[in-house]
Amino acid sequence: MVCYRIVSMFVVAFATLIAGCAGYQFGNRSLYRNDIRTIHIPVVKSDSFRPELGVLLTEAIQKEIERRTPYKLSDFATSDSVLNCRITADSKRVSAETPTDESRLLQTVMSVEVQWVDRRNVPLIETRFLPNGETTFYFADNENFVPEAGQSIATANQRLVERLANHIVDQMEMRW
Repeated sequence: MVCYRIVSMFVVAFATLIAGCAGYQFGNRSLYRNDIRTIHIPVVKSDSFRPELGVLLTEAIQKEIERRTPYKLSDFATSDSVLNCRITADSKRVSAETPTDESRLLQTVMSVEVQWVDRRNVPLIETRFLPNGETTFYFADNENFVPEAGQSIATANQRLVERLANHIVDQMEMRW
């Protein structure tokens, strides 16, 4: 009799546990939109004098999407959505100098416009910070580097585009 009560309590507890967790999803599927499976990312356009930055940012975004999201990259004709980006500004400036006016610490800054839309041109990035009807997001970040220590503008730009790609993919997550 005691054994029957223990088994029945276990069955009731297990059934309650299963029913209570039925709506939960595990893994990265719960973070991203279920209606989008494929994404097309054209080469990032660049308004700067460094055209290689667009290619670097495109590759970084593609790698970040493949690594973190359930989305698959595809061509324009078969994709569910399109992620358009444009580098609107990039600059390099001196942050600190030696007493003899030599550059000691430099900073590179980049700004990017991002627009992610589906096939019907409906924006897919959700936010409460943009006015209604606005579909373009703006991201900016900077990276410091010290030429005297062997750091270069190329390595600083690579770290910068990797961080920007991370920020862009962060915005692809659904809001709670």
